[in-house]
Amino acid sequence: MSDLDPITTDEPTAEKPADAPDTAGEYTPRQVVMDDLGDMSFEDAIAGTIVLFDDGDIVKGTVVKVDNDEVLLDIGFKSEGVIPARELSIRHDVDPHELVSVGDEIEALVLQKEDKEGRLILSKKRAQYERAWGTIEKIKESEGVVKGPVIEVVKGGLILDIGLRGFLPASLVELRRVRDLQPYVGRELEAKIIELDKNRNNVVLSRRAWLEETQKEQREEFLENLKPGEVRKGIVSSVVNFGAFVDLGGMDGLVHVSELSWKHVDHPSSVVQVGDEIEVQVLEVDLERERISLSLKATQQDPWQEFASNHRVGELVYGRVTKLVPFGAFVQVGDGIEGLVHISEMAEHHVDLPEQVVTPGEELWVKIIDLDLQRRRISLSIKQAAEGGEVAEEYKEHFGEHAYDEHGNYVGVATTFEPETEAQAAWADLAAEYSTGATPSPSEPEQ
Repeated sequence: MSDLDPITTDEPTAEKPADAPDTAGEYTPRQVVMDDLGDMSFEDAIAGTIVLFDDGDIVKGTVVKVDNDEVLLDIGFKSEGVIPARELSIRHDVDPHELVSVGDEIEALVLQKEDKEGRLILSKKRAQYERAWGTIEKIKESEGVVKGPVIEVVKGGLILDIGLRGFLPASLVELRRVRDLQPYVGRELEAKIIELDKNRNNVVLSRRAWLEETQKEQREEFLENLKPGEVRKGIVSSVVNFGAFVDLGGMDGLVHVSELSWKHVDHPSSVVQVGDEIEVQVLEVDLERERISLSLKATQQDPWQEFASNHRVGELVYGRVTKLVPFGAFVQVGDGIEGLVHISEMAEHHVDLPEQVVTPGEELWVKIIDLDLQRRRISLSIKQAAEGGEVAEEYKEHFGEHAYDEHGNYVGVATTFEPETEAQAAWADLAAEYSTGATPSPSEPEQ
């Protein structure tokens, strides 16, 4: 109500206050009756009920009437103040009945003490604006956070109601740019103030800055509780050429391609896919750089350990030739286990090129001549595997009788022999091209 109570007489009080709406909902203005004055003059009585103010002042009053296009406010002036609907809120196209009710006490800023029609024009939203600026300036100085609902999607971002219209650019809504902003309408968001200019009525916000600050604290706490060696469950969040990122529930860690499997990995996508739930072991936690190194293969059986426990030097194993190199051939002898047959261990006689003895994809027996678990290296020998023993007959069938001397020792493949297999026939065709019996150069053999 007004700053002063209404003047009353000794007569019984009427059933309905003079300021209250009548039964039809119409508002009856307050009246000062001559008989109510007592010893006071009429001028003194009127002056005592009037509140003095100027344009731009913020006044407090009571809502006495709510219409579709305006609200009447009793501030103790000679007439009620009028708040046009557009001056009620920073939101557009609002219904006054949804914002205020009769009897509400609110603040309003004086826009005009008297317009062309003699009315006192007030603004609720501008009073809030002035109050909000003072608060927001203090928050900006203290690097605090503002909070308010999203009321509108505009070109380039969102508008938040923080007592005034705060602009939140689309690029600063989340940690990553958001394409569809409509779902944010109605949500209450927290943000940092990054730009403030009252003269230009400009308030720019950043929710991303708030998220980064908040998550930084969470990340620090998460990293401090993460210990190397422990096993965590996580979800693969992205797969890149050099590995896979795994969400551990607080931060992403990297499983480098070399830590995805004990086997050779051409691309991480051959091992994991986005969305896979996997168990990983923490290898390293870098607090300063906020990085986590993980391993998937560390949670799996080490095939080298398994191979070493089941095999020994001098043992024969069956394998498949996977690759030829100038100095020998690699042979897979177990799941994820490859050993090297050095060119000197391919035959008793001198071998110029590994392809003179074996071809990729060929399966054969080899002997383990050295097993270095620490360096993860296995040295193999075809020559020693073919020297008598249980596989000598098989090698004679595989390479042909010509590959063995008169004592049954394996001497390797020559280029002057009668073909006994398709592979030997191919070598015979090549040998026929060289009347001198010279060995073909690497560029000359046909595949």
